[in-house]
Amino acid sequence: MKPGQLLPIVLSVPFILVLMIGCSVSKEMSTDLIPVVKSFELQKFLGTWYEVARLPHSFENGLDKVTAQYSLRDDGKIDVLNKGLKKETGEWKEAKGKARMKEPGAGAFLEVSFFWIFYADYKVIALDTVGYSYAMITSSSKSYLWILSRTPAMDDAVYQSLIRKAEKWGFNISEIYKVPQ
Repeated sequence: MKPGQLLPIVLSVPFILVLMIGCSVSKEMSTDLIPVVKSFELQKFLGTWYEVARLPHSFENGLDKVTAQYSLRDDGKIDVLNKGLKKETGEWKEAKGKARMKEPGAGAFLEVSFFWIFYADYKVIALDTVGYSYAMITSSSKSYLWILSRTPAMDDAVYQSLIRKAEKWGFNISEIYKVPQ
């Protein structure tokens, strides 16, 4: 094998590793059997959402007052702006990304990217389909769960109903973090 022929193989190894890790979600942790909301109107979903609760993960560690803002771009994709207040420093952190519908007619199944070409599943699994006042979001793993509201505070009966649904679907609700707004 010539030295130049080895380079493409070496460069493909990190990509293959990322694919293998991404595909390694166990059946117990997979969200494949959790249905996404079928009746979904993107225009109504756009705008600002407040993060009421979430399962903890490193990329939001120490953040309170978290919001997510979605706006439609001219090319049909969605701009995403997530903001949160770092408790220890009082500094605002933000992450800009983009989203797109996974496939036409798939309901509330989107993909979101904050890192170049790498997209993650964004599944709306519960939604107030009349007023779009609350939503519950997951990804391809039950390690990720967000409860969102159009207002900083959510009615406790609605919140408890969403928590019961999450528990029924197998999310570890004992780890839910209620996000101070």
